[in-house]
Amino acid sequence: MAEEKQRPKVGVGVMIFKNGKVLLGKRKNAHGAGEYAWPGGHLEYMESFEDCAKRETMEEAGIEIDNIRFQLLANLVKYAPSHYVHIGLVADWKSGEPKVMEPDKCKGWDWYDIDKIPQPLFESCKFSIESFKTGKNYFDI
Repeated sequence: MAEEKQRPKVGVGVMIFKNGKVLLGKRKNAHGAGEYAWPGGHLEYMESFEDCAKRETMEEAGIEIDNIRFQLLANLVKYAPSHYVHIGLVADWKSGEPKVMEPDKCKGWDWYDIDKIPQPLFESCKFSIESFKTGKNYFDI
């Protein structure tokens, strides 16, 4: 049997703001376990970036978002052999209180001041923070 050729996957992450704070959850059971990250996940076939952000946020944290906008593009290889093309988005909280919808993937959600982010931080979120503070929107290997 021939080996399947490895290819990057497409991931979408969304930095969500509410009253000047951002939503982070502590990851578990995947690459980056123990690190804090925004809601996000895999882009599905024929899905828009915006729909992916809305779906992943609802599936993971049970909240609605709006005013979704592009933030950055990154080539994420820190967690090799996983390799992702990461699309970073920014959104505003619309409604709902964050709750753990996938207890096998997240230990809990909370809102944090952008200048007091908990550590360790998931690599794509580091890109988002840098982008937010500097305007940089392209991160390559």
